[in-house]
Amino acid sequence: MAAAALVTENFKFVSLFFKSKDVMIFNGLIALGTVASQTAYNVFAFNCPCSPGRNYRYGLVAIGVPALAFFLVGIMMNKSTWDLVSECRLRNCRKLSGAAAFALLGTIIGRAVVAPLTWVVISLLQGQAYTCALSEFVDPSTLEGCPSDQGCEDMAKLPCEGSVSMELQGVWAGIERRLKYESQLMGWLLVAGISLTVFLTLCVKRCSSPLGYQQEDYWSQYRSNEKTLFQRTAAVHARLLAAENIKGFFGFVALEKGEKEQLAEYQSVSPISSTNWNRVTGVYLYREKNGLPLYSRLNKWATYSLENNVEALDKEMDMLS
Repeated sequence: MAAAALVTENFKFVSLFFKSKDVMIFNGLIALGTVASQTAYNVFAFNCPCSPGRNYRYGLVAIGVPALAFFLVGIMMNKSTWDLVSECRLRNCRKLSGAAAFALLGTIIGRAVVAPLTWVVISLLQGQAYTCALSEFVDPSTLEGCPSDQGCEDMAKLPCEGSVSMELQGVWAGIERRLKYESQLMGWLLVAGISLTVFLTLCVKRCSSPLGYQQEDYWSQYRSNEKTLFQRTAAVHARLLAAENIKGFFGFVALEKGEKEQLAEYQSVSPISSTNWNRVTGVYLYREKNGLPLYSRLNKWATYSLENNVEALDKEMDMLS
């Protein structure tokens, strides 16, 4: 029973790594940008070599390599990736449960695959890369009116209309239609698979969330505001601390009018200890204290700091699940 309760408690946090509105808008912008990039690539850069062996490799590279690059960029640009790295570096992932790791990796990969899948789907729906890659494997005997003595070298030239032999010009339109049919069929099947996966994920998200819709929406707004205010305040803090250090070295500091007003308003700032930086850095899953929600590591740090309970703070800051 204890094990079952632990599993249930952990898996209810899976949904909390998916912020509905922000994620949908962000992913939509990524998808639109990928579509524009794919269309521009096909118009200006795609150039099938029309040579046996090279066609297949070029077609696969045209679909796979940009998708891989988009995936890696998506992984690198995701803040959760570096939260996980920080977690493992600072705490050796000793408190990161299997459910928490699954949820975190799910949100990282889920965001990172938007652009790659969009690239692959658009490539298949347009059909140019697939036609280039598979043209040399078309069996002439399956085509009506196609000379049976045509080899793969002749078939490989089909994507380059000017290089097609007189014998194949009459059947080229039919071959192109067949290959584009296969490519688009695969593309639409992929779209259906992605749609079903997203639908099931949203169902799991709603069913496993420990929070009501309103509170989950509030949590999303809190995290967004905390991130914005934290970054803005950190920039000012770093500027003022740098100004104090420079003034101590030179005896004066060249500040703009707005910076002088900030310095006059806040008087002075103190460096923040590495311990406190580490306490607010890393992976976080939703927790409560005496029935009150703790929405982030910073929220947890502030709550325990107000109580001056250092021992409990050190213990709690390691807890993830």
